[in-house]
This record gives sequence, C-alpha cells and structure tokens, in this order.
Amino acid sequence: MGQESINWDKLGFDYIKTDKRYLSYFRQGEWDNGVLTEDNVLHISEGSTALHYGQQCFEGLKAYRCKDGSINLFRPDQNAARMQRSCARLLMPAPSTEAFIEACKQVVKANERFIPPYGTGGALYLRPFVIGVGDNIGVRTAPEFIFSVFCIPVGPYFKGGMKPHNFVISSYDRAAPQGTGAAKVGGNYAASLLPGSEAKKNGFADSIYLDPLTHSKIEEVGSANFFGITANNEFVTPKSPSVLPGITRLSLIELAQSRLGLKVVEGDVLIDKISDFTEAGACGTAAVITPIGGIEYQGKLHVFHSETEVGPVTQRLYKELTGVQTGDVEAPAGWIVKV
Repeated sequence: MGQESINWDKLGFDYIKTDKRYLSYFRQGEWDNGVLTEDNVLHISEGSTALHYGQQCFEGLKAYRCKDGSINLFRPDQNAARMQRSCARLLMPAPSTEAFIEACKQVVKANERFIPPYGTGGALYLRPFVIGVGDNIGVRTAPEFIFSVFCIPVGPYFKGGMKPHNFVISSYDRAAPQGTGAAKVGGNYAASLLPGSEAKKNGFADSIYLDPLTHSKIEEVGSANFFGITANNEFVTPKSPSVLPGITRLSLIELAQSRLGLKVVEGDVLIDKISDFTEAGACGTAAVITPIGGIEYQGKLHVFHSETEVGPVTQRLYKELTGVQTGDVEAPAGWIVKV
C-alpha cells in the first residue's frame, strides 16, 4: 500500500503491510546483527515451540510525528525491559536494551512515509516480538529464536476514539494466579478472545477481568490496564502479580502525580467499591486512554462520570500524555528517543 492511498483521518487499528521490518536470529548462543527485509512472511520449522507450546512474547510501542517534522519514539527502554522480563519467564534469550531500541529506530526510519502526519491523532505502531523456532517436538526451550520488529500506521484503537465506552465484568479468567499474567505473552490474549467476543456481541467494548484467585478485584480491561479517579483526587490502579505492568499506565502514574497533583494509589480495586470512582478509564499503548462510561456487573450497569462525556481529569491526563508523545508538552527526562 502506498502512502498516497492511506486516508489518515480514517485509520483504525488494522494490519497494513509497510516497506521494511527487522529480523534477527539467535543461534549457537548469540543474536546475529539483524537485517531489514521486505518479506513479511516468516519461514519457520513446523516443530517450532512458538507454534506448539506458546513460547513467544511481544511488545507494542509507538513513534509520533512532531510539529517540527521530527520523530518521537516513546519510552522504548521500558518496552525493552518488559520484553526482557517476559523472555526470562518463558526461558527465551532477550535482545539487549540497546539492540531493541536500535531495531525500532531502523524500522521507523525505513518506514517513515507511513508515519501519520502531525495533528491527525495517528501514530506508527511498532510490534517487536520474540518466538521460539527450530526443529523440535518435546516440551523444552527452543534451539533457535527469532527477534523481529514490524510496524503499521494506526489511528484510535476503539471506534469513535476518545469517548466513553461501556464494559462488562467477565466470568472468565485472563490469567492464573502465579501464572504469566505479568508477562506479555500470546497465551494471555488467546484466553481473552472468547470473553471479548461475547462482550462485543452484547454491545460492550470489551470484558473486564477480575483477579483469578478471589474474583473480587478488578485487574485488567480487555488488553489494557484499569484506572479510576476518586472525588479526593486520587489516581487508583490495580497492583497484582497477574496484571501486566503497562508502559502507558506507568506514564500516567508519573504524570498524575507530578503534573496533575493527584495522589497515586496502587493496590486492590474491589469490584464492590467502584462507586468510589467519579471517573474511570482503560489505558495502554494501543488504546492510549479509553474513558469508561459504565461497567456492567451482575446485571447492573454502574455509570461513572457519563456515558457520553469524558471526565475532566481523564481529559487532562489524555492531553498531557499525548502532548508529551507528540512533542507539544515537555517530556520527563528520558521518555523520548529521537529517531
């Protein structure tokens, strides 16, 4: 697809083949130097552990076009660190932080024509991943691995963008206690496909998952993190070993505290206490911030600020975060890598 055929204002979150992607192999105990390739098809052994045993993990981050024409890569060091944690959990070698960032920069430069223009609300979404490959059949770590990064231009994750959406509490578990909930691995997302589909069929944006041990605490919103705002100016977000530590969530915690003067509370978010929140939202790289209009639980819909209007604190957080990402607002030290 050529740049001239892209309607920047109509971009969603769909796969678009771009020009180049980065590909590196781990063989005989080390990563090779990696290359950029036009081939968007992976050629792997039928015995690859990624196919049979779920030995794989991935990341998601964005590059933004700034008003002056420069390009911002948002907090790639945090994505590299999280990938390293995910790889360690699944007995996979991880690229170093330097190699991870360099690969991302190469992909952005090679696909610069696909970066949505400043002011469109779009970004270039990068998808780094590590998979176990090579001839194998037993349940063991793979003999070889692939580290790759590809990119696509994206717009808002949810149709309609920055407006409230309703969610429903799921009876399914996203991850197991002491399982892989805190790692960004494909199995967690495979487990969410059925409940997510059922939620959408019933008119909701997605499911909300409770903690797998007691089913009494909010953990994640679909594939995003949850936050709530109280009348006492508190920014509340779940803290649990089965919650994925999101980069957007981490950034909002820091901005809420340092820029908005909110008190940050990380801990249990009891489903029976959601009336304590005047606003609520989902946050993640893909969605950025999606305001939560209401949550349906046990047949009743609890509405926060509004089902149609974005709450004032959520709006300020969104403006601050997106301003930092696009270079319109001064970023905290180390958050932006120029490409």
